[in-house]
Order: sequence, then structure tokens, then C-alpha cells
Amino acid sequence: MAQIEPTDSVFYFSISVPYTQCESLYSPAVPSVVMMAESGVRVQVPTNRLRQFITSDGVKGRFRMIVDQHNKIRAIERLR
Repeated sequence: MAQIEPTDSVFYFSISVPYTQCESLYSPAVPSVVMMAESGVRVQVPTNRLRQFITSDGVKGRFRMIVDQHNKIRAIERLR
């Protein structure tokens, strides 16, 4: 798990995308996805940051995203 710095923002969100829809994560036409964090804030995530979590089931689970004070993603981690 990544260390959280005092100036970081942390967002939690759940994803459930079946494998058949994961092909769009590789399309240059879809460079990012916008999701609703559990806090109600919309977060934009580059699709290349989600690809590592694709399995034969798709992308599923609860995730934590740590963003620094300059809005750069420091880490995205699957929690479960």
C-alpha cells in the first residue's frame, strides 16, 4: 500500500466492468474515464492506469486512488 502524504487527496471508488467492455480501455478514442468517488466527487482516471487491473472477469473491485497536491495520480490500488 502506498504511503499517504499530508497534502494528498484520497478517493475510494468501486468498478464493475465486464471483460467484454474492457476493450474500450485500449482505444485511443477513450483516453480517460470519469467515475464517481464514494465521497460524491467526480474523478477522471486515465485508461492506461486501469489496464493493470483487467482480469478474465473484467475490472471489478473497490479501489483507492491517491492524488498529490498537483492533481497527479501517485497510486491506484485494488482494496478488494
